[in-house]
Amino acid sequence: MTTDVKRPRSMTSAADTTFKNIIISLASLVLVAVFLYGVVLIAGGFPAFAREGFGFIFGLDWNPGTEKFQALPFIAGSFLTGFGALIIAVPLSVAAALFIVEYAPKWLAVPVGYMIEMLAAIPSVVYGLWGIFVLIPAVRSFQSWLVGVTGLDWTPTGIGLMSAILVLAVMVIPYVCAIARDVIQLVPNDQREAAYALGATKWEVIRYGILPYARAGILGGVILGLGRAIGETLAVTMVIGNASEIAKNLFSSTATMSSLIASQFGEAGGVQLNALIALGFLLLVFSVIVNLIARVVITKLTPVGTRL
Repeated sequence: MTTDVKRPRSMTSAADTTFKNIIISLASLVLVAVFLYGVVLIAGGFPAFAREGFGFIFGLDWNPGTEKFQALPFIAGSFLTGFGALIIAVPLSVAAALFIVEYAPKWLAVPVGYMIEMLAAIPSVVYGLWGIFVLIPAVRSFQSWLVGVTGLDWTPTGIGLMSAILVLAVMVIPYVCAIARDVIQLVPNDQREAAYALGATKWEVIRYGILPYARAGILGGVILGLGRAIGETLAVTMVIGNASEIAKNLFSSTATMSSLIASQFGEAGGVQLNALIALGFLLLVFSVIVNLIARVVITKLTPVGTRL
């Protein structure tokens, strides 16, 4: 005969309180870290903001020689490369996720999924080297062909916005694909079986039974992929050309906020250093905004009964 031994209620309450306080303290460290990041960046970049005012964000001139520092070309470059990469990466990512979950047999789905996830583990410098030795020559060849066909007055270099977009697209695919695959796997089988019972084809099951249910997670992954693309530094720096101007076309050189910081920070001083730190603050703000938008999108599109 056994007897259950119960702990005193006071001991249980004390343990719960201690555990709760530890969890709250650890979670608060994240908020404190973000706050400190913001404080340091604001303090370092304030002289640039004070010098240029709103012109720092909306101006076009970045010239260390005249100590004129305005960030619009690099803000535009960040969003052009980010959205351009998503235009290429999202269809490929969703298609790969659907193939892994809905079409591929298990013996094939597992290694394909593993290989796509491995893309996220490759260092960005390796992507940059791949861009230099493989992608830039390919883009240069395409530019040469395009010049021959259209007669445009271009000098094919392969370095520029298009190369950066293609590199980022490959880098974003594993993130968007992994999230899309997970949310598609979470769609209840009842959704599929009900659609098949009504005589739906495979495409109709995906179109009407799976994608509407998974759209919140997929769109959230897409927006998080945008944040990843906007913040990428080294690979973009190696292929984009780092010109202090807005790209005139898909093949011209430009720069992003992160690539400019990486290329100029080591030699910067004085007001230029303050301007680069101010760019870092803008990059932090945009990253936070992108993540908040992702959260709002997921909340709005998730069915009420399935929200956490």
